[in-house]
Amino acid sequence: MKNSFRIALAAALFIAAAAPAQPAAPAWPTKPIRLIVTFPPGGSADAAVRIVAPKLGERLGQPVIVENRPGAGGNIGLALVAKAEADGYTLAIGAAGGLAANASLYPKMPFDAQKDFAPVSLLAHIPFVLVANPTLPIRSVAELLAEARAEPGKLSVGHGGNGTAMHLSVQLLKLMAGVDLTEVAYRGSGPVALDVMSGQVPLGMLDLPSVLAQIKAGKVRALAVTGQARLADLPDVPTLAEAGVEGYESTGWFGVVAPAATPPAVVARLQAELRAVLTDPAVTAQARAIGVELTPMSSAEFGRFIASETAKWADVIRRSGTKLD
Repeated sequence: MKNSFRIALAAALFIAAAAPAQPAAPAWPTKPIRLIVTFPPGGSADAAVRIVAPKLGERLGQPVIVENRPGAGGNIGLALVAKAEADGYTLAIGAAGGLAANASLYPKMPFDAQKDFAPVSLLAHIPFVLVANPTLPIRSVAELLAEARAEPGKLSVGHGGNGTAMHLSVQLLKLMAGVDLTEVAYRGSGPVALDVMSGQVPLGMLDLPSVLAQIKAGKVRALAVTGQARLADLPDVPTLAEAGVEGYESTGWFGVVAPAATPPAVVARLQAELRAVLTDPAVTAQARAIGVELTPMSSAEFGRFIASETAKWADVIRRSGTKLD
């Protein structure tokens, strides 16, 4: 019996030794990484991505190539990445629209944001500011709300386009404050800022980078910011919650996602290297200079954040009856 066992053991060891060694999985990454940005070039969000991408490439040892694929509120670029090979070499920068609000705005989506992507990390927040033409006899949110309640629909507010986070921020304000404001949709923030300055539209809901210089120059008046806290650049401007719309909070945001089946080890490496870049003082200073607050999250935190934002904006869209033109 003992001899039989020894013979069997020896045979097994011989077979194991004779078997060809299995090659180890190649280290990731071994080639350039494609980063699909779902908004057009030239804006503050795109500028922030272009600050972060080279630094991420340095840490990964491979170039991170930024490719803009805007359109359909971010759906075009995200759909491309959802269908890409899940090997860590094709990633997306998705914003609040494509990753959260669009599911309730579009009758048919080319992807499911919570099933077709592996969340990597939130990248940044961009605060919004409610501004007024300086000749408008309204100097506070309280005065604005009183005027809007006295004459519903009289006051107009411009925003960066139907379905954008700025548009939804106006809808949230109307719902939470119980006021009727007439909305004017533009193509981007720039034209809104110009028309508020000229008085073509009395109010605007704008992202901070597009209007900060005009606020500081006195060309528009900042009534409130939309986030949880006051901004370092505008310390005297209250939040909407402080100004009387209790519980109000809304900001633009964008983050990194990968195709759903991307190996967890790759996602973990990406998240760790992104956190290192996003907390680098030199990088954060560059981003703040253009009005962008870098905000790293763990993969799990970002996944929960996307789910909570999806539910929040679904409720706002349903209650307000918001539709795309």
